[in-house]
Amino acid sequence: MASFERLADFLLRKGHRRLIVLCGDGAWGDSQAQALRDSVPGDWHWLDGNAPKNLSGLLGHEFTHAVFDARIGFDVAAFAALSGTLRAGSLLVLLVPPLSEWAQRPDADSVRWSDSAEPIATPHFVHHFCRTIAADPDAIVWQQHQDRPSFSSSDAPDWHPATGEPLREQAAILDALLSMPPGIAAVTAPRGRGKSALAGMLLNRTRRSAIVTGPAKGATDVIAHFAGDKYRFMAPDALLASSQTADWLIVDEAAAIPGPLLEQLVQRFPRVLLTTTVQGYEGTGRGFLLKFCARFEGLRRYSLSAPVRWAAGCPLERVVSNALLFDDTLIDHRPEGVVQFTALEQQAWQSDPARIASVYELLCAAHYRTSPLDLRRMMDAPGQHFSIAQAQTSLAGALWLVDEGGLSAGLSRAVWAGFRRPRGNLVAQSLAAHGGSPLAATLRGRRVTRIAVHPHRQREGIGQALISNARGEDYLSVSFGYTDALWHFWRRCGFVMVRMGSHREASSGCFTAMALLPLSEAGQALCEQAHRRLCRDARVLSAWNDEKIPVDDAWEATLNDDDWLELAGFAWAHRPFSTSVAALTRLLLAVSLPLPALRGKAEARKDDVHLCAKLGLSGRKALLAALRQEAREALETLDAKRSRQLNADILQWQFFQ
Repeated sequence: MASFERLADFLLRKGHRRLIVLCGDGAWGDSQAQALRDSVPGDWHWLDGNAPKNLSGLLGHEFTHAVFDARIGFDVAAFAALSGTLRAGSLLVLLVPPLSEWAQRPDADSVRWSDSAEPIATPHFVHHFCRTIAADPDAIVWQQHQDRPSFSSSDAPDWHPATGEPLREQAAILDALLSMPPGIAAVTAPRGRGKSALAGMLLNRTRRSAIVTGPAKGATDVIAHFAGDKYRFMAPDALLASSQTADWLIVDEAAAIPGPLLEQLVQRFPRVLLTTTVQGYEGTGRGFLLKFCARFEGLRRYSLSAPVRWAAGCPLERVVSNALLFDDTLIDHRPEGVVQFTALEQQAWQSDPARIASVYELLCAAHYRTSPLDLRRMMDAPGQHFSIAQAQTSLAGALWLVDEGGLSAGLSRAVWAGFRRPRGNLVAQSLAAHGGSPLAATLRGRRVTRIAVHPHRQREGIGQALISNARGEDYLSVSFGYTDALWHFWRRCGFVMVRMGSHREASSGCFTAMALLPLSEAGQALCEQAHRRLCRDARVLSAWNDEKIPVDDAWEATLNDDDWLELAGFAWAHRPFSTSVAALTRLLLAVSLPLPALRGKAEARKDDVHLCAKLGLSGRKALLAALRQEAREALETLDAKRSRQLNADILQWQFFQ
């Protein structure tokens, strides 16, 4: 292993890092990795199948050499994160199965993103990854039963590490920030470019007061190092809840903070610096600037391109970027020409990899929450479909759809009653679990997972055309954080609103809306029934949400057959209160019983803590039990025979084949 020690010394002189891929069985890979650790000095951080749990602990840390074990499952976000922690001169050793077997082996990480109950094989990703490392001249691939590979040396000049003083790009931005009038600035950069150091330098040199915030205090160690005694950190939620003020707010990894929370924080401070990583495992990309930052007039944008923690042209950075498609330059060039629409399936990762890779790159640019997890899902999760709008050889738009529904009648009823929640089928399950039809999830739909149009070709109707060209069996569906602008787009595409969530999502600060575009008679019937139910319940739901639902108010005070079924599902099964609240409101109008729990929550709208105290209940679980019991009493008072029959029918739905 002496040659690897010489390689590490060479890499340190050049400021580079390299990937070593060990392909073989468990014992062989362990022995080779251990031999490397024994012969090449370093702290050798080792990351294995628990990578997702350990990912947050990597932020803000640096290591010399590391091992990433991907033989059981390959968490590519953790792999990219680990690569970003490695100092110049480091080796990243990747353990994978024998190459001849890898594509057929189930990947344990797939249960996080495939909506499959058991791990699945991931051949498209494996073949893509193998193509990438085979094409890279500096990636070292060592297969069991083969001789140790030789490795090339570059003629790059020797590297001169940063001294701690601002480099040219940093100095220019630092001067601008120190003299900046009140306003907002954003600094974006790939990992390792010194943006955290820049933020710390600003703190150290400004005479103004400042507070640092970010998703994890441990990830701001670099800021703290450069800021010295000027460093002062507060978590975002604690800062928002406090009355603390300062002249500057420094937000580390701003794209990882929920948009509504970030927007409130920004409004509290006269000067704000947002820093965020692009082309990285966080899945932010240029979309952070295009989407979130676009709402701030006069935003000052800065970027860092020259690496600080390693030299330009680092082989490890290049191979990780190519493997995980971190390139975001696609949106820099306007796609010219007439647009043509084409369908793509997952097989394109083999037959036309460049074209389908551009779909992912466009989605990253348009949606700053798109991440390497989405790349794995696009490549190998079951039921993924794509449509593209192509202008000559360039991509002008892309649509990503996923199959949903097709559940058995028994399972769909069990989902409606709350007895089962199988993986996946976001909208299809919601149509059953929160809608009025126990058989809703038996229909087959395709959900719009992402849609994106190139920034230079927007407002041409390309997005609507992508939707109109999409194909499916019973319906297309979409789930989105409701805003007037988004709903305007989906409504113009022909979608009909069928559900509005009962609480704001943390990531968007919006209520989740769901809408359908029917494609068959069965889909049309389901869409009409769900929309009619939403219109009938909208008055009550809007009052609970404290936000108007964009449908016609068709309130009715009398119970109908749908209400009886809904109320039975709440009383004798596990239908949630928020789903049944409108029917419960009508039930209370139909009976004169005291029903203190139901009337206290549905009519008086007392919060759970006060209502539990008033009724002498131990907590929310006891309150829910009381609400269900009172619903049973009310239904039996109205019609005991009908209640008993519904009770018997619904309880049978938990025993399905």
